[in-house]
Amino acid sequence: MQGATKKGQKGMLRLVKSDAITSERKPMIDSEDYYKQVERYADQIRRTRNPDEIIRILDIVLSETKELRTNDEVFTAREQIKRAEQKIETLKDEIEQLRGLVQTDQMTGAFNRRGLDETFIREAARADRNAQSLGVVVIDLDNFKQINDNLGHQYGDSILINFVAVAKETLRPTDIVARFGGEEFVILLPDVVMEDALTIIQRLQNNLSKSLSIQIDNKSIPVTFSAGVALRSFGEHQNSVVSRADKALYQAKRTGKNCAIPALA
Repeated sequence: MQGATKKGQKGMLRLVKSDAITSERKPMIDSEDYYKQVERYADQIRRTRNPDEIIRILDIVLSETKELRTNDEVFTAREQIKRAEQKIETLKDEIEQLRGLVQTDQMTGAFNRRGLDETFIREAARADRNAQSLGVVVIDLDNFKQINDNLGHQYGDSILINFVAVAKETLRPTDIVARFGGEEFVILLPDVVMEDALTIIQRLQNNLSKSLSIQIDNKSIPVTFSAGVALRSFGEHQNSVVSRADKALYQAKRTGKNCAIPALA
């Protein structure tokens, strides 16, 4: 009977095209082939540690699962496929959460080095594709060793946490803050000219000094930072542009701290 379901030799569900279906419509999915494809996708997932690649594979499986579920001919398998679909969605959510943990500095909530590396690749590709600049800022909190020595590491940690909080409030939604190590941070500023980049960092300096201060020798001292600001050239590697910003940072430290210095091209 046309348009109905029937079983293959191995008991697998097979789909038979109805004469009413036009030639423009995609051929219906053979469920035996579908399950074989799922096994191939599972093997690909086992062989990769890249969360983005795993999520991409799961998206493909999910789209094929939805396509199979929406065909009238798979009524008898619909509930089983629906459960598989829910498991795939749950797995995707878990991988997204895991990726967040892998890319995030657990103390401050900023990106860690791995998160910075992956984000830089994405932002650099977008900048090159759209012929836009990418600002790279290396920041070092001033006198941080003195803060740790006088007030303890727990207090120093609270300074780092609050710096990230102020940065996220001050920066644009498209900007990225990452902890580079210790009291050093890197900020990515997509699509900016040097003048705008310096203005953004100076605004962050002002907001930080107003929000955070420390008590040393009965004196209230605002928390400040020094920064080096570089604009990435077309095709420039991350290490190169960070190195240029880092040299400008040390110049800012020598100049007297609590300032932002543009890097040489």
